[in-house]
Amino acid sequence: MSNSTPSQRLYSLDALRGFDMFWIMGGEDFIHELMKASQHPAAIWMAAQLSHVAWNGFRFYDLIFPLFLFISGVSTPYSVGREVDKGIENKKILLRIIKRGLILVLLGIIYNNGLQLKELSHIRFPSVLGRIGLAYMFACIIYLYASQRFQYVWFAGILIGYWLLLKFNAAPGFPAGDLTMAGNFASWFDRSVLPGRLHLVIHDPEGLCSTIPAICTGLLGIFAGNFLKNNTDKTPTQKAAFIAIGGIICLIVGGTWDMFFPINKNLWTSSFMLYAGGCSLILLAIFYFIIDVMEYKRWAFFFTVIGMNSILIYLSVKFIDWYYTAEGLFRWLGQLFGENYYEVVIVACVILVKWLFLRFMYRHKLFLRV
Repeated sequence: MSNSTPSQRLYSLDALRGFDMFWIMGGEDFIHELMKASQHPAAIWMAAQLSHVAWNGFRFYDLIFPLFLFISGVSTPYSVGREVDKGIENKKILLRIIKRGLILVLLGIIYNNGLQLKELSHIRFPSVLGRIGLAYMFACIIYLYASQRFQYVWFAGILIGYWLLLKFNAAPGFPAGDLTMAGNFASWFDRSVLPGRLHLVIHDPEGLCSTIPAICTGLLGIFAGNFLKNNTDKTPTQKAAFIAIGGIICLIVGGTWDMFFPINKNLWTSSFMLYAGGCSLILLAIFYFIIDVMEYKRWAFFFTVIGMNSILIYLSVKFIDWYYTAEGLFRWLGQLFGENYYEVVIVACVILVKWLFLRFMYRHKLFLRV
């Protein structure tokens, strides 16, 4: 924890990160409770979008994780790039990048298992934070040591290579190219090499093998951040338009690739990476245009407060009983709305309590740095 002013960055990027985290810190639960209480068709549709597909396919909730990793990539030219511009040695920057990646892996293990002693077979090592740490780390290393042209080569090579890896391999006893949970190569690889337990016993959605294409999610964010920061021959409006067009292209390519290599978040398939990346680019273009170009910023303050301490609020659920606090303070309000909408009100109050906590941290310039 540091008591300092946050480093200069795109205001829209903090808002977009906060928008992303909002759904994790309670927005998803609010919609699901609203659906249960109202059974309104719109709430039912939104609740469906705020749940993961079982295997192949894509819903809005499948975007939350890759969007966060993409945003980390966008910030890289502003953070790592600033250190490069200052003339700091690559070796020092590399050590900081590796340190950050490994800390995220450790925090992910703590998030999964808590601060308690367990048998090795009961510990889950793969995690959301772990994937962010590893994918971001390798994306930053490519950014640090490869020219811009070879960054694109790495991007295409990883996506095509991962496709070929899964196309021509499979778990023992399954035909090459099998993409079922039991038969695909990535899940078999994780079962073979990872210690401890996997989230779904025979598969882990944050497994080691499927972290490889996630590097490209970070790289895509780096491409966007580099374009926004260094492309001085285009106006801000043109930059927003080009990023949106890039997003549409990614959607088309990812959607087309889906016919041969299904969009699948569990395997982080190359088509999924491009499709989620396309959505991320379009959201970045929208937020950037409204907030940084048009300078409509007030509405985004709610999300910015969340985005500035995103990892803190993500980890907090393992150490703070937010529901207990919200219910203790606002049970009376839930009772006023009646039994049917009681949980809807309490979940809304959970979001409020979390936000007020983050607002306090923001006001006093307290930010969790990794």
